[in-house]
Amino acid sequence: MGVDPGTKSFDFCGLDDGELFVDSTIPSEEVMTEPRLVLELLRSAMPLDLIAGPSGYGLPITHISKIDDKKLFLMVLTKPDDKAREGIIGLRRVVKALKEENFNVFFTPGVVHMPTVPTHRKANRIDMGTADKLCCAILGIFDQARHYKIGYKETSFILVEMGYGYNAVLGIDGGRIVDGIGGTTGGIGFLSLGGMDGELAYLLNKFDKSTLRQGGAAYIAGDERITPEEFAERAHDGRYNLAWKAFMEGVEKGVAQMHVSVREPKEILLSGRLCRVKRIYDELSNRLSDLGEVRKVEGFAKVAKEAAQGAALLADGLAGGRYKELIDAMNIKEAGGTVLDNIYLKAIGELRLRYGA
Repeated sequence: MGVDPGTKSFDFCGLDDGELFVDSTIPSEEVMTEPRLVLELLRSAMPLDLIAGPSGYGLPITHISKIDDKKLFLMVLTKPDDKAREGIIGLRRVVKALKEENFNVFFTPGVVHMPTVPTHRKANRIDMGTADKLCCAILGIFDQARHYKIGYKETSFILVEMGYGYNAVLGIDGGRIVDGIGGTTGGIGFLSLGGMDGELAYLLNKFDKSTLRQGGAAYIAGDERITPEEFAERAHDGRYNLAWKAFMEGVEKGVAQMHVSVREPKEILLSGRLCRVKRIYDELSNRLSDLGEVRKVEGFAKVAKEAAQGAALLADGLAGGRYKELIDAMNIKEAGGTVLDNIYLKAIGELRLRYGA
């Protein structure tokens, strides 16, 4: 079973001997209010050999029995005094409940943990792609290998993952993740401002984590409650057009940047909540066509998002199932380190001590 804790929904995707048998979703708002909904869904699918759990910024493959406050902090990266911790508290409650029920859950890495990403690309980076974005890359490798009838190690592409909150651009070469631009370091997302200007961060001084989920396309448009579908329909109107241009150009620049790390990708793959909106997909396909062939990731589930499908493939591979070869080819079991290992600021030592990391 793979679990994806998305901005809008928690998605669940289960494989039995490689065949889909769970394809479900629960609104994130409901999970934050009642975390036991997750347990109830998992119980209904028992017996389960292995669950790839909601991992945030990720950890090297870690069993839930090994999760303590330090590791939980490294997954969520939220300070104890943050005023906007409701969502994180909900995730903590989910993890605690899973641990109390003795579910066989493993937490999984983010892009920065991967040994296949050269160390110099990790310099001063934390968010190169969260654990769920890595799972989207797993699905992308699976999809391209199936589409072209090639081996996993022959796959090569640039992945654009557009969630409801954040975007990410990942580079895959030789069936391995070699680079990533995460949702808080790249162009704007639908909700998030993307990479924050350092001078702006300085002027804001202390700010809570909810700030990272503001300033995106919906906020530029002046309509933070708008849906992606409504946004696309109004793309040529006033501030909506401003937001549209900023969003699209941010994706285009991210893909162009990733060409430095993956110089000859077979294609550019699009995935995520926003690429299901036809007008958004069509616009990006047109814009990115000069940079390579563009195609939408074709998963195997109808309800669960791409990240949950990739997490299911990961769980299957870790359990020694049909997709073990895929997970082995990506070197996911060799992931290591922490998200704070590659920061070269004087203050990082104090931060590590303060948070026990």
